[in-house]
Amino acid sequence: MTSPVVTRFAPSPTGYLHIGGARTALFNYLYAKGRGGRFLLRIEDTDRERSTEAAVKAIFDGLEWLGLTADEPPVFQYSRADRHREVVADLLARGAAYRDYLSPEETGALRDAARAEGRTFESPWRDRDPAEGDPTLPHTVRFRRPLDTPVVVEDAVQGDVRWESTALDDLVLLRSDGAPTYNLAVVVDDHDMGVTHVIRGDDHLNNAARQSLIYDALGWARPVFAHIPLIHGPDGAKLSKRHGAQAVHEYAEMGYLPEAMRNYLARLGWAHGDAELFSDEDAQAWFDLTGIGKAPARLDFDKLAHVNAHWLRQADDARLVALTCKALARAAQPADTMVATRLAATVPMIKDRARTVLDLVDQSAFARAARPLALDEKTRGQLVGEARDRLSRLIPVLLDLPDWKPAALDAALKAFAETEGVGFGKIGPGLRAALTGGLPSPDLGKTLCALGRAESLGRLDDALQQTK
Repeated sequence: MTSPVVTRFAPSPTGYLHIGGARTALFNYLYAKGRGGRFLLRIEDTDRERSTEAAVKAIFDGLEWLGLTADEPPVFQYSRADRHREVVADLLARGAAYRDYLSPEETGALRDAARAEGRTFESPWRDRDPAEGDPTLPHTVRFRRPLDTPVVVEDAVQGDVRWESTALDDLVLLRSDGAPTYNLAVVVDDHDMGVTHVIRGDDHLNNAARQSLIYDALGWARPVFAHIPLIHGPDGAKLSKRHGAQAVHEYAEMGYLPEAMRNYLARLGWAHGDAELFSDEDAQAWFDLTGIGKAPARLDFDKLAHVNAHWLRQADDARLVALTCKALARAAQPADTMVATRLAATVPMIKDRARTVLDLVDQSAFARAARPLALDEKTRGQLVGEARDRLSRLIPVLLDLPDWKPAALDAALKAFAETEGVGFGKIGPGLRAALTGGLPSPDLGKTLCALGRAESLGRLDDALQQTK
């Protein structure tokens, strides 16, 4: 019977949750959930100088927005330091580690000399009798790596990766102040948390060699390693600030939906045939490690917007209204009750043309505008002469229209144009100018429906009054 799959996402709380970390979390989540396993979260906060509560909150907020909920409370690595030191004591007892009494200055000098001679640094304490040292004196504890034995990591993405032991030095496990180091803590925590699959960025591939040796020395089974290529910018260069948004919260503020981000990130470096748009359920059922490519993925904002547009069309209207109001509040344009009501009528009419929530903000400006609308010279020019006269004759037609729905409104406008004996091009521009003041809006039937009968007729009357 195979063990249940357990994956983990283990960010360092030294900054925001970036887009690469979000994809790593998603891949771990999908792999576990698709196999009935567990997805865990560990905060690797051993760097006490750079770790902050604000960064921890940013990670939690980012994961919550993405909808990636861990199956257990998060583990904080720093709180497990005593357990890490306990394992180091075990390694010392096994002879797989040794105390190194070199001072930092001595270590630096010997390391420089080794580098100049083209060899790996070795502490002279590696081969000394442990009894020669005094554990009460300042010292580090180093891992005693096996010599003349290559390290091979069977990676589920990269294939078999090999290192010669001569290319590795003896890793410090405990610093002179007793603080455990990263590679030790990761191994102990992954083992104790029952992690079966370590899915992470390929910038950790070299760590896999050192960590594998620690697993072997302790007699613990190695997890399955899967190192995924990093995300690059559209130009193929490593993702950086110059490429635009990097943090998950920035994408939320730019108007992307979490389900769209999950869909897009799942497809960023992984493929299931030609599928581009798929549900969370499909992603969980399809995701596997064999579908991950070896080449870096490129961030494509146009494709992200395309995916987001799809999920905007599927989204609940009330939710989109709430998101639009939230975006307005961030822009210091809080929506009052009237605006919120107007948005509730407008969003269903415009969401098919939007790619982000910010598009909903822009495209709903006509509905949020206060009366009387400000008419510029161009707009006034569309409301003179025959255009104005036809508008005055249209008002009673709209006033008596029993059905105020887009289809009925479009039919009424078409019939009015036929009655007037003119093409619709003689009516549409003036009507749109009066209703929107020149602001972008959807088809006229949808525009009238979004505004409602009273507001539409009020705006038409305002236009007539302003162009006397």
